Amino acid sequence: MKAVIVEDENFASKRLASLIEELAPEINIIGQITSVENGRQWFEDNPKPDLIFLDIQLNDGYGFDILDMLEDHPPVIFTTAYNEYAIRGFKYNGLDYLLKPIDKNDLNNALNKYRKSKSNNNGIFDEQKLASIKKLFNKEYKKRFMIKVGNQFNTFSVDDIAYFKSNEGLIFLHSHTGQQYPIEYSIDQLEEILDPVHFFRINRKFMISVKSVIEIHSYFNSRLLLKLKPQEDEQIIVSRERTSNFKKWLDL
Repeated sequence: MKAVIVEDENFASKRLASLIEELAPEINIIGQITSVENGRQWFEDNPKPDLIFLDIQLNDGYGFDILDMLEDHPPVIFTTAYNEYAIRGFKYNGLDYLLKPIDKNDLNNALNKYRKSKSNNNGIFDEQKLASIKKLFNKEYKKRFMIKVGNQFNTFSVDDIAYFKSNEGLIFLHSHTGQQYPIEYSIDQLEEILDPVHFFRINRKFMISVKSVIEIHSYFNSRLLLKLKPQEDEQIIVSRERTSNFKKWLDL
C-alpha cells in the first residue's frame, strides 16, 4: 500500500513517517508534501496513493485545498494541532482525525480503521468517525493546579498561569503576577492536559500561555525570539520545528 504525508514541518513529517513504518510496515511512504502548491504539482505528476496523511494548516493554505484539486481523493487521515476543523474533515470522508502531538495508540487505531476499510472495500465509518469527533470536542482539559506552599495548599486557575518552565529537572509554574512554584508534572504531560488553544510548547523548556506573549522578533536559523510577561532573564526562543505551528497558534 502506498501513502503520502502532507506536512509542512520537517520534524513532524519525519516523526509520523517513523511511526507509520513501525506500526504499518506494509505501507510505503512514496511522497512527503510540504505545501498546497507542492501538493498540486505532486498529484499532477504521480498516480494517486492508497492513503493520505494530511495536515490541515499549511504555510500557503489548507490541506483541504489539495483535496479540492482531486476529482476523487483517496482515504484521508487528518493530522492537526487544532480540533476546530474536525467537522469539516468529516465532510471530506476522513478515516480519522488525529490531534498533534500524535499519540502512537491513536495512530494505530486510525491505521486499523484503514485496514478495515480496505478489507470491506468501504472507507466510510460514520458512527466511528462521529464518536472520534465527539471525543475531541468533549475532551476535558485541566483547569486548576493545586500547589503546596509550606504547610498550605494554593489553587491556581490556568487563567492565572503565564508559562511553565523546566529548570534543572524540575517544572515551575509561573503566574502572571510573578509567582513561581514547582509542580509534579513534566512538560510532555502538560502538553497533553492543557488546552492547546491557550497553551503552546515552544521548545523543550517552555510551555507558554498566549496571554504571556508581549513581543515577537525574528531570530536566526528560522526561529523566533519572544518577550514574555513576567520577563525571563534568559532568551526565550521558539524552536525551528515549532515556529510554523506557533504562528498558526497565535493566529487562531
